[in-house]
Amino acid sequence: MLEYNEIKPGKIIMFEDGPCEVLDYHVARTQQRKPQNQTKLRSLISGKAYNATFHVSDKVEEADITKREIKFLFANKGEFWFCDPTDPSNRFKLDEKLIVNSIKFLKPNEIVTGLIFTNDDDEEQIISVKLPVKMTFTVKEAPPSIKGNTANGGGKVVILENGTSINAPFFVETGDKIIVNTESGEYAERA
Repeated sequence: MLEYNEIKPGKIIMFEDGPCEVLDYHVARTQQRKPQNQTKLRSLISGKAYNATFHVSDKVEEADITKREIKFLFANKGEFWFCDPTDPSNRFKLDEKLIVNSIKFLKPNEIVTGLIFTNDDDEEQIISVKLPVKMTFTVKEAPPSIKGNTANGGGKVVILENGTSINAPFFVETGDKIIVNTESGEYAERA
């Protein structure tokens, strides 16, 4: 059980009969009232977002989530196919709404972490996919660098091997391997 002030981003709680990920929170303290935690939640089953307020007397149950490594195989017409890394014949597909935050950085044969929720009937269900924080990509397309004042930073839009576009520094060229932070979606460093 979590106290009202322990409900923070990254936690997965039970709310309205299903697991919800805490996206944002703000503990409001006013002189006239007791503190309250104003949160934004996303259901990991339906994908819907909720605003919820928890008061000092409230306690919530932390969801029983286990983690398992799974391997991304390919995407086809909105279906995303995965398998068990030790047994490639054990294939399964996940709905796009479960992996909406990870789609941009998925690449074939990449090992990711599946979050598995066990319901009251002991049925396991993959409810979300988490990518490694930093992943290496090959730059498929990069516009030519422009000579000039690069001391103030700046950058250009490059296209990665999986078709995702990100901002990168001017020195990045086609064929370079770069490391991308999958949480922020930004260029991190050269590989």
